[in-house]
Amino acid sequence: MAARSQHGGPVANGGGAPALLPLLLLLLSAASIIPRGDGQNLVTEDVTVVEGDVATISCRVKNSDDSVIQLLNPNRQTIYFRDFRPLKDSRFQLVNFSNSELRVSLTNVSISDEGRYFCQLYTDPPQEIYTTITVLVPPRNLVIDIQKEIAVEGEEIELNCTAMASRPATTIRWFKGNKELTGKSEVEQWSDMYTVTSQLLLKVGREDDGVPVICLVDHPAVKDLQTQRYLEVMYKPQVRVSQNYPVQGLTREGEPLELTCAAYGKPQPTDMRWLRVDDEMPQHVVVSGSNLLISNLNKTDNGTYRCEASNAVGKSHADYMLFVYDTTATTEPAVHGFTQLPNSAEELDYGDLSDSRAGEEGAIRSVDHAVVGGVVAVVVFAMLCLLIILGRYFARHKGTYFTHEAKGADDAADADTAIINAEGGQNNSEEKKEYFI
Repeated sequence: MAARSQHGGPVANGGGAPALLPLLLLLLSAASIIPRGDGQNLVTEDVTVVEGDVATISCRVKNSDDSVIQLLNPNRQTIYFRDFRPLKDSRFQLVNFSNSELRVSLTNVSISDEGRYFCQLYTDPPQEIYTTITVLVPPRNLVIDIQKEIAVEGEEIELNCTAMASRPATTIRWFKGNKELTGKSEVEQWSDMYTVTSQLLLKVGREDDGVPVICLVDHPAVKDLQTQRYLEVMYKPQVRVSQNYPVQGLTREGEPLELTCAAYGKPQPTDMRWLRVDDEMPQHVVVSGSNLLISNLNKTDNGTYRCEASNAVGKSHADYMLFVYDTTATTEPAVHGFTQLPNSAEELDYGDLSDSRAGEEGAIRSVDHAVVGGVVAVVVFAMLCLLIILGRYFARHKGTYFTHEAKGADDAADADTAIINAEGGQNNSEEKKEYFI
């Protein structure tokens, strides 16, 4: 059996080699005259272009042998044959033509221009490769819809951002200020276009008022495309009480006290009033708007004074604990007696609880040590009095006690006689005998 080569032809034996040598030389000389296409001499690249921009198609030849180059559209219509344009589309313009390259530009690209474009090299056999034009379409509109234009602190609002008619589908990202948030996106396809809607659920607080919420698009056809909406949040007042006089030091008996109440909210508080907690306001206290004035402090003024403020959202308050010291007192309080307590659990999110605790501890520390010493002295004095009373009681009842049970038994000779002679003995019992007839 004759051996076969890798290409499937018979392998000549040693005796037939001289007869085939002239034929091989003839074939080699013919190959050097006729251009050959092995699929590697023609080079091009894919093109990605944004709708409306310019796409450039390049057909290049390596080791050019002056073969003819032409460019065809996806319908296999000739766009350029060498440097001649048979296709009547003026958007195609010749950029460069040489023996080694045919470069053509396509202006004002649209989605209908997308597809495969063919580069052909007239060799024997002809070579052909294709390049793909991909058209990107940026979103037409980017809109944020907000569920409630004006929200109230503690509410959860819904925001929707829509990117319409893009290709490919966009990726939507949310930001509140500089903080990125997570939304939920849905994609709808219309023909070759995509519409993406992202939903964001956001619980707002007073610190969010005036903060921008940003909808940003990630898309290969556009950079830094975004839109934003500013949040408008209504919240109940924040109340603060400040001591105007005395500026520092103790509130002493006989001196004046002036307090000012400041309240901030949205909307701005319209109702503000002073009251005394768990007691009536002293008659000599003067209240003028947000100010409270006591011209001559005395011990009866001790207590907690509260400033309340309200708006359409709710009501809040701040407390001032007053303790009037003697005129000779010199101890400085660690913290003045300001407290602000939250009216509800919702206010705990905004730092009021820490202010309240600090105020309460400061008010407790502001009590003079003389009061504590007085209480201890009263307790010690009461205990001493109790000990003295108990000592006198036990001293008066100490001694020997005699009963009448053994009266008359002292002169008896023995125990039996003592029992008989004692009152209540047998003699007496005999006297008390009764007789029945």
